[in-house]
Amino acid sequence: MMLPPTPCLMLDLDALERNIARMADHARRHGVALRPHAKTHKSRAIAGLQAQYGAVGICCATLHEAEQLAGAAPSVLLTSPVTTADKFFRIAALVARGEDLAIVVDHPSAVSALAAALSPGPRLRVLVDVDPGAGRTGVATPAAAVALARAIAAEPRLIYGGIQYYCGSEQHIVDLAGRRAAIAARNATLAETIAALTAAGLGPPVITGGGTGTHGIDVEAGLLTELQCGSYIFMDQDYGACDLGGAAPFEQALTVHATVVSANHPGFVTLDAGTKAMATDAGEARVLAGAPGEAVYRFKGDEFGRLDLPEGARPLVVGTRVVLLPSHCDPTANLHGVYHLLRGGNPAGTWPAEGRGYGGNI
Repeated sequence: MMLPPTPCLMLDLDALERNIARMADHARRHGVALRPHAKTHKSRAIAGLQAQYGAVGICCATLHEAEQLAGAAPSVLLTSPVTTADKFFRIAALVARGEDLAIVVDHPSAVSALAAALSPGPRLRVLVDVDPGAGRTGVATPAAAVALARAIAAEPRLIYGGIQYYCGSEQHIVDLAGRRAAIAARNATLAETIAALTAAGLGPPVITGGGTGTHGIDVEAGLLTELQCGSYIFMDQDYGACDLGGAAPFEQALTVHATVVSANHPGFVTLDAGTKAMATDAGEARVLAGAPGEAVYRFKGDEFGRLDLPEGARPLVVGTRVVLLPSHCDPTANLHGVYHLLRGGNPAGTWPAEGRGYGGNI
């Protein structure tokens, strides 16, 4: 079997499986559940593999992901609030067909609308989304968390499932001590929220959150009952730069392969991988193989990237295959519809990314 044409997303199955096993073992040893975030991979095959290693289910960021990946793992938690009638009825359809689904809400209006959309039969687990200080989604105070939990518990068709507390901004703090201090500050608010809910007779059955950057810190704190780590399966430049403190070190499993398509100027060549092949939000790619490691990649448009070669480097010829490390794995994966698999360094087929994109509606 030949390597696929470029630009393409390559997934090393050996590294992937070791990463999945390491995080599963980490969660098991510390007595917390693992619910990996599927927004990273959007793949039924990978979700199923995570379940085989003991994950209690997966997280999905969009309703489209939840619809595409439902059934690939034991259960699904939709981690973003939904607010429109069409989505409430799509959620109701998943529940009606027997999918084990839970969602988060951050406003009482969603509670009543959800309850109205559900048919008699299976009930829906609903968690309170708590803002850890990011100012993105979630209730802003412990009192608001109590009020929303009461509203959920009062609806016969809903089950109060606990709270979500995801500290996204803190995941990428490079310095371990700085990340630990930031999470400690966030955990003070989390502890206050748990105490307020417990005092109101609404102690959260599940406290879900955490990520790849804080998975070691989270189990030390002992507040979360469930980890939502996602990027550990692939890794990228952002997480590779973080000091994880020796907690379950992970390998680079995801790369982008590109080809030199033009070499007419001294000192640089042009690759066929640009902004349609790799996410730009966290910076530019880095060379792993096929060119000098000191070569500097630069985006040069939708279809192209420029590779500046170090002084004195041997020229690269047209047709040379270059392996690149993307800066941010999640949105890079979302640019591709398929994973090209490697096993022992050899091509091993493909897996589709069924949850990719939005399917016309998130």
